[in-house]
Amino acid sequence: MPEGLEAEIYRRAAERAVGRTVVSVAVDGRQPSAMALRTLLPGRTVTGARRAGKHVLVDLDGLTLGLHFGMTGRLIVDGDAAIDRLEYGSARDDPAWDRLVADLDGGGHLRVNDPRRWARFEIDPDVSHLGPDFLTLRARDLAQALAGRRAPVKAVLLDQSAVAGFGNMCVDEVLWHAGIDPARPAGSLDADETAAIASVSRRRLPAMLRLGGSHTGTIDPAARAVLPPCRRDGTPLRRSTVAGRTTVWCPAHQH
Repeated sequence: MPEGLEAEIYRRAAERAVGRTVVSVAVDGRQPSAMALRTLLPGRTVTGARRAGKHVLVDLDGLTLGLHFGMTGRLIVDGDAAIDRLEYGSARDDPAWDRLVADLDGGGHLRVNDPRRWARFEIDPDVSHLGPDFLTLRARDLAQALAGRRAPVKAVLLDQSAVAGFGNMCVDEVLWHAGIDPARPAGSLDADETAAIASVSRRRLPAMLRLGGSHTGTIDPAARAVLPPCRRDGTPLRRSTVAGRTTVWCPAHQH
């Protein structure tokens, strides 16, 4: 966390700043772009907010501010947190954890609060390497990303250059619904299986977005912790490591 769903929630929150001018900026000095942010943002007006995979792109006149939230970063606009608490983060809003504060005209502000300092910010980020977006994924694009790959299908889905936006929980959720073993070699999937992953992504992920994010799926944090019987076939869920990530899946219907 945050995954692409959380980034979309943050993007929508950032839209509240559209039409407002940045008055001043405070930024964690450990950020490589700290000086540029302090120098270039003040005096510019926010014109829009976009998302590219897990990145939120805040457009200002003449440049774009790229926000990536790491595992524990949260966006807070005018004192309202877009997400109250990340599943694996803190619910505290400690000012000592503010890594970026952009004061806006009218007295409001846009803040990134992150206890672990994993969030990062840059001016005009290059997102050209990102693959097709996970919320609008089409079978033909996914087939191209998987073709000839010997790596596990989960590893390829987590590769942001193959598909942009997926994180660990969303991949497990989609593969559970599509009935695909996360350790299968990506290139072994046939056309029907590839189409199933794309279809589930377009259908299931927006539903999770409406519910509040990547922690709201069938393979939710509670299921990940206790491994209950699979809701589809009653087989106990299994926990393993795939692509270096903790993976929860059903050994009966995922193959």
